[in-house]
Amino acid sequence: MSNIIGDEKKVKLILSDGSVFHGRSFGYEKPVAGEVVFNTAMTGYPESLTDPSYAGQLMVLTYPLVGNYGVPPFTTEPNGLATFMESEKIHAEAIIVSDYSEEYSHWNAAESLADWLKREQVPGITGIDTRELTKVLREQGVMMGRIVFGNEPDHLPESSYAGINYVDKVSCKEIIHYAGNKKNGYSKDTPSTQLKFQLSNSGSRSKKVVLVDCGVKTNIIRCLLKRNVEVIRVPWDYDFNELEFDGLFISNGPGDPDTCDAAVQNIRKAMQNPKLPVFGICMGNQLLAKAGGAKIYKLKYGHRSHNQPVRMVGTERCFITSQNHGYAVDNNTLGTDWEPLFINMNDGSNEGIRHKTNPWFSAQFHPEAASGPTDTEFLFDKFVNLL
Repeated sequence: MSNIIGDEKKVKLILSDGSVFHGRSFGYEKPVAGEVVFNTAMTGYPESLTDPSYAGQLMVLTYPLVGNYGVPPFTTEPNGLATFMESEKIHAEAIIVSDYSEEYSHWNAAESLADWLKREQVPGITGIDTRELTKVLREQGVMMGRIVFGNEPDHLPESSYAGINYVDKVSCKEIIHYAGNKKNGYSKDTPSTQLKFQLSNSGSRSKKVVLVDCGVKTNIIRCLLKRNVEVIRVPWDYDFNELEFDGLFISNGPGDPDTCDAAVQNIRKAMQNPKLPVFGICMGNQLLAKAGGAKIYKLKYGHRSHNQPVRMVGTERCFITSQNHGYAVDNNTLGTDWEPLFINMNDGSNEGIRHKTNPWFSAQFHPEAASGPTDTEFLFDKFVNLL
């Protein structure tokens, strides 16, 4: 089976409602199935493809021209973190675009998107009317899809995304330690955010943070390390409560948060210490909410973009954020000790919570976002100042 785009190998995307979209292959050629989601970001496909939160999903990019700046080289920093990617490999099941650019030009490009996809054995489809596809997803809601090549049978997708523990598939399998970076330091706190807690000063040693890895993005770890924090990265279901640490961080991750009860129980146990700072991002927001007694629901088609506006509750401050999630916290189920911290200005859904008295807070969006924006990176400063 040839993988050359010039051959214009025909390929079909079949949705669970019977809709069929015809295109041609520019990546690796193998049939795959998964949840079909759309991302409205104009840039950042290397970061999005390597984001573990896309595990089990067929990624549709609404921006029409994709591939024109190629793919950066895969290199690692001395601490083992990927320099330009969000993890060590592509996690999305496939990428679907309107117009793939065979020619690329960028100072940091090492190869084309097509070559990268073939090497990682991930399908890529071009020639799809992604605008029409997005309309279908917006009207019908997220649905399963299947990619088939050539004369393969047009079976409707049968697998289900909900209920599968994708977090277990992408989380680390052993404890990993990272030393803080004193050289970089960290930025000053932002006093006008009105995210206020009682701060403590417990000496000058590097603080230790347990990071519950539900599918953590590289830049989250980097944002902690450059603030001179020692990171103890543990598997999603590891009981970290016997470790010595100063703060708890709960990462992003793929799939249904209801499959992560072991993490919820460990977080709830840690919350028996009312002075322990806790910060969660994305999946971490949902797991912290569940640990606090709230409920989670699935969004109709999720938030995946670099341009979602969120407002900090109690202020008129609105931030532009990067997001990638299909589930949300139900504000109506928050206990009396909790309150929303951020609200999505598009649909009014929850974008973060905080405890009214204890130093526990979270964000549904990505303050560390690569390729941006980074308007809310100050939340890392807030967390570090609490340690």
